[in-house]
Amino acid sequence: MDEEEDRQLSAIAPEVSRLSIDLLRRAVGTHPAERVAQEALDCADDVLDRYGTDGLRVLAMSLACWATVQVEINAHASGRPGQSLLDDLQLTWLEAGPES
Repeated sequence: MDEEEDRQLSAIAPEVSRLSIDLLRRAVGTHPAERVAQEALDCADDVLDRYGTDGLRVLAMSLACWATVQVEINAHASGRPGQSLLDDLQLTWLEAGPES
């Protein structure tokens, strides 16, 4: 990433990060679970409309950071390696039948 690109992404990062937190507030506890996907799509569409593809890149970075921190917190709290938690996520994904 060059300096100009870094500057552009940094300028929109605070607002996009706030939108990612808003997404998580709407998604946590949502029933049925399929609504989580709809909330995520709505958020992505909103970010795309407001900030273009750079906004989507920042949204992905923001959500990846939040998810990474939560995996690390859960790993520490459970006494398990982070990779073990990620293996559980992958197993759940495989059991759901990703090819369908």
